[in-house]
Amino acid sequence: MGEAQQADVVVVGLGVGGEEVAGRLAEAGLTVIGVEHTLVGGECPYWGCIPTKMMIRAGNALAEARRIPGLAGAAQVQPDWAPVARRIREQATDTWDDKVAVDRFTGKGGHFVRGRATITGPGRIRVGEQEWVAARGIVIATGTTAVIPPVEGLAGTPYWTNREAVEAETLPDTLLVLGGGAIGLELSQVMARFGVQVTVIEGGDRLLAMEEPESSETAAAALAADGIKTLTGVRAEHVTHTAGFSVRLSDGSTVTGERLLIATGRAARLADLGLETIGLDPSTRFLSTDDRMRAADRVWAVGDVTGNGAFTHMAMYEADVAVRDILGQGGPAADYHATPRVTFTDPEIGAVGLTEQQARDAGIDVQVGHAALSSSSRGFVHGPGNAGFIKLIVDRSREVLVGATSAGPSGGEVLGALSVAVQAEVPVATLRTTIWAYPTFHRAIGDALRSLSV
Repeated sequence: MGEAQQADVVVVGLGVGGEEVAGRLAEAGLTVIGVEHTLVGGECPYWGCIPTKMMIRAGNALAEARRIPGLAGAAQVQPDWAPVARRIREQATDTWDDKVAVDRFTGKGGHFVRGRATITGPGRIRVGEQEWVAARGIVIATGTTAVIPPVEGLAGTPYWTNREAVEAETLPDTLLVLGGGAIGLELSQVMARFGVQVTVIEGGDRLLAMEEPESSETAAAALAADGIKTLTGVRAEHVTHTAGFSVRLSDGSTVTGERLLIATGRAARLADLGLETIGLDPSTRFLSTDDRMRAADRVWAVGDVTGNGAFTHMAMYEADVAVRDILGQGGPAADYHATPRVTFTDPEIGAVGLTEQQARDAGIDVQVGHAALSSSSRGFVHGPGNAGFIKLIVDRSREVLVGATSAGPSGGEVLGALSVAVQAEVPVATLRTTIWAYPTFHRAIGDALRSLSV
């Protein structure tokens, strides 16, 4: 091994957050080493946000065509996965090639290294036979990987994670899905709309357990309408694979499917990173940071690895905080009280801030507003596919929103107004006097506000 080279910053992991940090620091004139062992850009553009939303767009188009009878005439729908797979391969991922992303980073002045990084001490990073000393510090942005549950018989079988599902050139006839969170439900609904018989297995008592109970009910009804069988309150106890998968459940029943998709959560990629050499626990599920994204002295962490939400928008937000801190620019510290999230099922389920239960658990004097989207003017006009609701969580003592959910055909878009209200702590009195355009889905926010006084 040769003499260690000097750099200002080494960024370990060039997913969305890491690439943003590395690129901006390089543009600022720092000597930046960016290390990535898979694809620059990370999960989002290759196996997450972008390709899955292409899949969802295609599935939603099929669903809309099936809503034509009784609304606009007659239609015959013949699903074909081939154009979806082709669009993902050619338009979204360049056949899982990151040359464009690498060139984007190096074009900003960054130095790219392909490989696995090991932290060997404060400010020291090794990749293969190369070693660097980072004068300003290290940024950890290694992202997350799918958590594979310790189910007897599962290891060694050809199960799918989100990656295999996204890369699939053809779809199975039947699919078992372990996990009733956002990833599991989005992929389940897409595949069901392309003719796959899907069974979702969720160990908790409801789907989307981190969201409002009304969101769980809305999602369950939507999946049922697409022919998806959902099993809640049962866990997989044993997996057998021969020609297909057979899963024995905790209630003694058995379900079978050609493919098995594991969507039971994600954990940070921290193994073998050398965290112990800088005083951090390598066995932790996520890296804790302060409000400047510092995980230790001259060590920052951003993105999924922090456990603050596996969202691209969160990675970009944290990257901005870290960049400003590294450059000594100050500015607002990280604040997560108005974190937005969207489950891109049909209907979309958007949420921001606290759920009702989280607010009550925090000791807040809660007032709840609710409006059914189907009862709104736009919901009536929309007709088939108009399921959804607006739910507002108000801190009665301060008279501001601390959380909200927007479920419906444009739930993620309607969420924007609610996110601003929660982030800026807009007084409920001000929201009540807002003129909500008619007839829009977001006008149902006004209906939910009026229900607060009932």
